[in-house]
Amino acid sequence: MCGRFSLGSTTEAISSFFKGLTIPLPLVPRYNIAPSQDVLAIRSEYEPVMLRWGLIPKWAKDISIGYKMINARAETVAEKSSFKSAYRSRRCLIPADGFYEWKKEGAHKQPYHIRKADRKLFCFAGLWEEWACKSTGGLIESCTIITTEANSLLKPIHHRMPAVILPEAFGRWLASDSVDELIEPYEWERFEAVPVSTFVNNASNQGFECIERINS
Repeated sequence: MCGRFSLGSTTEAISSFFKGLTIPLPLVPRYNIAPSQDVLAIRSEYEPVMLRWGLIPKWAKDISIGYKMINARAETVAEKSSFKSAYRSRRCLIPADGFYEWKKEGAHKQPYHIRKADRKLFCFAGLWEEWACKSTGGLIESCTIITTEANSLLKPIHHRMPAVILPEAFGRWLASDSVDELIEPYEWERFEAVPVSTFVNNASNQGFECIERINS
C-alpha cells in the first residue's frame, strides 16, 4: 500500500517539473503527508487542484469511507464499484518526492523512505472523485493512489507499491482510453530505499528529519 508520502519541493520546482505549469497557491514543503489531508493533484488539461486523500465514492453515505479508500488496487480498479467510473474518466497525477513503507525486523518495524537517488519529483497514478454531502450540500473532491505488485526494490520491504507514471506518459494517463499497462509493475530506475527514523511514525511529526537517512 501507500499510506504516507512526502512532497518537499517548492512551488517553483513543481511548476518547472510540469514545464511551467502555474500552481495557483504557494505550497510549503511537506515531509509526512497522511490520509484525509489535502494533496496536490494534476488532472485533465493539466489542472492543478488540492484533493482530500481518501476517495469518497459518489454513492457513499458519509465521509468516513475515505479512510478505507486511500489506495486502489491496479488489478481490480477497472471493475470495483468504488473506482471504475473514476478510472474511466477521472484520472490524475499526484506529485511526490518520496513515500514511506515499514519493514518488519523482529519486533521492530523499520520505516524506509523510497525516493529517486537524485531527489527529483515523480508522480503516482491517481483517481479523483466528487462527493456531495447530503447534510450540508457541500462538495468534496477526493483522490486515491493506485497500487500494484512490488518490484525488486520494494519486495524486501512490502508486497505492494504505488504505480508511478513516467513523464512521457503523463498526457496519456490523463486523457487516453487505453492505460491499463501504465499501472502494471515494472522496475524503477535510480530509485533507492533509505532507512529513516521512527520519528515519521507519528503523522503529526513534520520536517526534514522525516526523510533523513539513519544507520540501520
